[in-house]
Amino acid sequence: MRPRVGFLGTGWIGRHRMEALIAAGAVEAAAFVEPDDDAASATQAAAPGATRMPDVDTLLEAELDGLVIATPSAMHAPQAIAALERGMAVFCQKPLARNAEETGAVIEAARHADRLLAVDFSYRFTRAVEAIAPIVRSGELGHLFGAELVFHNAYGPDKAWFRNRALSGGGCVIDLGIHLVDLLLWMFDFPEVRTVESHLFAHGERLAPSPDAVEDYATVTLRLAGGAFARLDCSWNHHAGCDADIRFAVFGTEGSVAVENVGGSFYDFAAYRRTGTQARTLVDPLDDWGGRAAVAWAHRLARDRSFDRRCEEALAVAEVVDRIYRGE
Repeated sequence: MRPRVGFLGTGWIGRHRMEALIAAGAVEAAAFVEPDDDAASATQAAAPGATRMPDVDTLLEAELDGLVIATPSAMHAPQAIAALERGMAVFCQKPLARNAEETGAVIEAARHADRLLAVDFSYRFTRAVEAIAPIVRSGELGHLFGAELVFHNAYGPDKAWFRNRALSGGGCVIDLGIHLVDLLLWMFDFPEVRTVESHLFAHGERLAPSPDAVEDYATVTLRLAGGAFARLDCSWNHHAGCDADIRFAVFGTEGSVAVENVGGSFYDFAAYRRTGTQARTLVDPLDDWGGRAAVAWAHRLARDRSFDRRCEEALAVAEVVDRIYRGE
């Protein structure tokens, strides 16, 4: 039997996740809350059987198995905790919360309620990343000593709340860089991060640690247990010469692997295995991956709605993001 699922926020990304879940036959889209009438009309067209609820409280009183959250970041933690306390499983857009303290509170609520919780770290589910991850973990690359991670967006967020630290938790780091931190830690099996050196900028001016302003450019160096160093760069409104520049590479003594976006695309990624001057393409870049994390959550929910410790990985990611903002 398909889980009955509600949706909080059905703007572009929330509706995309809803449509992916419906297309996969993974859920019954039962109800939603969306304050914007145009977005609500598009949602109703995509899910004619879903009831538009007037507010969050009304939705939380509905008989639902799970809730998909795609609201501004400041709302994620309180909405997720409220849903978990009512016995609902939760799938939440990243970041799960604005900082590690809030993230830990959500995870503890899921543990206490014994309910499934997952975060939309969607890039893990691209075929390109899935192609290189086993190579990194297998030892085939020899001793791993370096990684380079880049996410430059030629545009900026189109919602004002992204640039309000109280609502967003930060700028391009918590918006884009969080995906890079997650991929790095996940690929390396969540090692201890020994040191963090970060430099944040807004409109070309250096920001102090724990800034009040929201950064639009960041460059970060992480030193991992085992000796590997990772360089992370991310930005909004970057002069990239294309829509986006997204790259992830891991270097070892016996070769390297890389994932790179194709033609400046936000969606198409190629994966490569490289040795010396030779490069072998591992996957076709055409890949409809955006909703896979949500579908995986829904399939797990249909089998077992209990707490899954893998959600604790979101806390490890949040702790590193916090350290980036503190400049440690």
